[in-house]
Amino acid sequence: MKAVVWHGVGDIRLDEVPDPKILEPSDAIVRLTRSAICGTDLHLVRGTMPGMVPGTVLGHEGVGVIEEVGPAVRGFTPGERVVIPSTIGCGTCVYCRAGYFAQCDTVNPGGGTCFFGGPESTGPVDGLQAEYARVPFAMTSLVHLPDNVTDDQAILLSDIFPTAWFGARLAEVGEGDSVLVLGAGAVGQFAIASAKRQGAGRVFAVDGLPSRLDLARKQNAETIDFNREDPVALVRELTGGIGVDRVIEAVGVDAQQPSSGPAAQDADFEEERRVAAPEAAPSGDQWVPGDAPSQAIRWAVQTVAKAGTIGVIGVYPPGFDRFPLGEAMNKNLTLHMGNCNHRRYLPGLVGMVAKGAFEPTDFITRHEEPASAIEAYETFDRREEGWLKTVLDVAG
Repeated sequence: MKAVVWHGVGDIRLDEVPDPKILEPSDAIVRLTRSAICGTDLHLVRGTMPGMVPGTVLGHEGVGVIEEVGPAVRGFTPGERVVIPSTIGCGTCVYCRAGYFAQCDTVNPGGGTCFFGGPESTGPVDGLQAEYARVPFAMTSLVHLPDNVTDDQAILLSDIFPTAWFGARLAEVGEGDSVLVLGAGAVGQFAIASAKRQGAGRVFAVDGLPSRLDLARKQNAETIDFNREDPVALVRELTGGIGVDRVIEAVGVDAQQPSSGPAAQDADFEEERRVAAPEAAPSGDQWVPGDAPSQAIRWAVQTVAKAGTIGVIGVYPPGFDRFPLGEAMNKNLTLHMGNCNHRRYLPGLVGMVAKGAFEPTDFITRHEEPASAIEAYETFDRREEGWLKTVLDVAG
């Protein structure tokens, strides 16, 4: 089968690899009809998240049709359409039973989150940017799709929508709250939608790309272009000098230093090294954090009101230990963070889409064939205008 395979930092290829097989009684084999490219995948390609094993199939978002199930799998049969939660949980351990599927010790005894297509520390399990995938613990790692939920709708439920919903929950968004979403990429757009559906009264969105700010405005978010305006000063002005009640940080470690405008005056921010092709960085070259915290984290702490709450869903790799703790402590802030427990939220979000309460496909900006996946990675990495969420049409 064809699959997008990691060979080294900055080196991914569309390879011919063996079809996956049932390895455990609880496995299922799924024929993928949709996959997608996510910002987390870029962290793996750039080397921001270390420990990738050469030969690993990338991708953690998938929709497809069950081809085969192991003898221990009940409730699923070949031919059924399913969406695959990005993080993997056994469903029976103490963490899974408490809803913390992303901390399942059965799937990853070494600790931490196990997700498809991740580094060695996550398990690892081959990913979903392929024609077929082996899905461990299928009874937990698959969710049925009703006939009126399309593949395009479902692919955004595999990771992006649950992660954003989780971010609003982490930020403790409630009725009438003012909420700031840092980053208006795919997760940020869904965070705006999630905050509104969880009761937010006002939602502000910060980004530097006009196309993303346009999409945020279509959701009636109050937008801030960090290339033209100082987000901290403007948020304070728009909230009567108090700040917002809640912040959802949807950027992570790769927050970029603005190239111009008031926000560019912060000289302590160190830009992440980015790679999207083999020639962009030698093998083994990896991102090394500087002495400054992420720009997004700093803005989160500076814009939230005293006694406010910050929910962090942007990706931070192990070893990142720079956070403005003193400023946060002196404002009595509450900080929640973590990897999304996708299986906890996914069934409810599938139901929301099935009822017509939300249309996720508004945020798909590109459809690509698998043969164009590598070029799509490179374009997405450059943050070109109009590239918000790229879906790979593995099969019709």
